[in-house]
This record gives sequence, structure tokens and C-alpha cells, in this order.
Amino acid sequence: MKRIFKWDWPSSASNLQPAVLKFKNHLQDNGYRASVIEGYVFRVKNYLQFAGTSRPNQDTLNEFRQILFARGLKRSTINGYSIAIKAYHKMYGEEVTYKFLKVSDQIPYFFTEDDVTKIFNSINNFKHYAILNVLFYGALRVSELCALNIEDIDLERLTIRVREGKGGRYGMALMSPQCSDVLKSYLEMRTPFEINNEQPLFYTDYGNRWKRFDVSRLFHIYKKKAGIDKPGGAHVFARHTVASLMVKNGCDLLTIKEILRHKSIESSMRYLHLADETKRIKYNKFLRI
Repeated sequence: MKRIFKWDWPSSASNLQPAVLKFKNHLQDNGYRASVIEGYVFRVKNYLQFAGTSRPNQDTLNEFRQILFARGLKRSTINGYSIAIKAYHKMYGEEVTYKFLKVSDQIPYFFTEDDVTKIFNSINNFKHYAILNVLFYGALRVSELCALNIEDIDLERLTIRVREGKGGRYGMALMSPQCSDVLKSYLEMRTPFEINNEQPLFYTDYGNRWKRFDVSRLFHIYKKKAGIDKPGGAHVFARHTVASLMVKNGCDLLTIKEILRHKSIESSMRYLHLADETKRIKYNKFLRI
């Protein structure tokens, strides 16, 4: 019988929750970072829901990957699912195999200045506006945004301290004066609140830290409201778009490397083709006889 995979987490799947909790505790005990745990648990939940059992096998993984392919998910997303699932099986001492998919370094799409303006103009909730402002002008990864505390923000120096960024690295991000003004207004409105002796910069109406998938869903709500149907989520918005617009406006790749806090210049080289396009536009505009 052909299975139909649904992305919801129905109450009928409650018998799988102990296995998910066991996996989460396993990751915590082995020193995985909170942002990594969140992603792994989300993917394994979907995997176990599809399997209908807490002890799926290699055939189940193969079938699940075919479903992911059929849904048209990006190769990097499918790789992410496979890595999380392998960690789940490893918890039970089981070994599963899969083909790691080569991911292209090219940036197939990004949002234009007009797209970004439309998205910001579509937001009617000031907290949401502040969240997406910090995400965009800080060129932050979504997990980095969710981890921010009040003390990480320096409105005078216009900087954002990034704790446990990609690969567990710490760094310093910049913010624009416009973003600083938005944050000042937000902090004046924000009710003081602590979670585990920390003061998160952003917290939900339910008293929790924002999670990556919640921020991603939030972005898609306003992207749809803005009438933008091109591909791309919060990561494209805050990382690829920021770098692409800076290249388009003449910024050098070394500066972009530092602003996006890439580990190596090779990560920034993916935007080089945009720089070449910008050179052609300026060449045609200024070289005339």
C-alpha cells in the first residue's frame, strides 16, 4: 500500500513521543548544540510519523528519502534529514546508509530591494517587525536570532554579539542605525522576562524562546501577504539577499565574508557571479564614445 506522508504531528502519534524524547536527551547528553537538537528532533519526528513505529529500518529510510525527493525538497534539506535519521539509528546501535547529495554553491535566487520593502511593509505586528529587522540587518542565521539575549545587543556601537553560531563559533554582527531605532522602540515596549536565568531578546506569547521553524513560518506568512511567490525562506532573506544586494551595490567579497561571518572566503565566492553581472552593467553604462 502506498503511504501518504503528512507533515502534521497528530495526537494518534503520541506513542512515538517517548522515542523522540529519548533521542532529544541522547543528543543533549552527547553535547549537541540547542539549535542542532531542535533541527534533528523536528526531522526525526517526521520520519517516525511516516514510519508509524519508533524502530524503523533501512527500507523505511530509503522509502522516506523517495518521499522527500518527490516533494521537491532541496538537496541540502534531504541531506539534513538523512544526517538526523542516521543519528537516531546510531542511538540504538544501528547503522543505516544513504547517498550524500552534492550541493551546488550557486545562489539560484534572492529577494530584490523591492521584495524586501514589500515584506517589511506587510508586517502589522511590531514584535514581528523587530524580529525580521534584526534578522535581515544583522545578516543572522535564524538559529542565531533565536539565541539572542538582551545583553547581546549594543545599540551605541550598533553591534550584535552572536553566541554559538554555525559550528559553535562566536562572532560579532553589525546592525544599521535604522535597525537600532526599531530595537529601541521594541525594548521600550518589551515586558521584562527571563527563561532559565536568561533574558531572551525575543520570546513568544507563550513564554518560550522562538524556534527556528517558528521564525521560518513567520517569514513565509509575511512573504505571502506581500504577494511574493518566488522561492526562498528566512535564510535566503537574511543571508543570500543581504550578500547579493551588497555585491550588486559594489561591495567587495572580503567585506561580505566578514559581515556574514563566513569561515573562509570560499563561502563568499558563490556571490562572485553577481559581481560579474554588476561589472557588466557598469561597463555598459560608463564606457561610451
